[in-house]
Amino acid sequence: MPSLIVVSAILAAVLSAAGFYAGSRHCRWAAWRRLGRAGAWGGLALLAASLSLWIRVLGVGAGLCAMLGTWMLAMMALPYLAGMRIGGDAGSDA
Repeated sequence: MPSLIVVSAILAAVLSAAGFYAGSRHCRWAAWRRLGRAGAWGGLALLAASLSLWIRVLGVGAGLCAMLGTWMLAMMALPYLAGMRIGGDAGSDA
């Protein structure tokens, strides 16, 4: 069933972006920041899983574009959501 694979690919891309965000020094969520390198390595594994699922459904070219699109959307949304949650406190960036 392709729709289940597509949902799995989207979920893997979003979790991959979350892992990379948790592993970055720009992460604004203290609980996620504790993951550190483990979050980045987990994000890398989920990146490969998402890419392989998208390629399985759409082929190489379209699968790569779909994976990068969902991944970049999540990478842009996570810091924005963290900023909304923190409340835009200027002292929290330091």
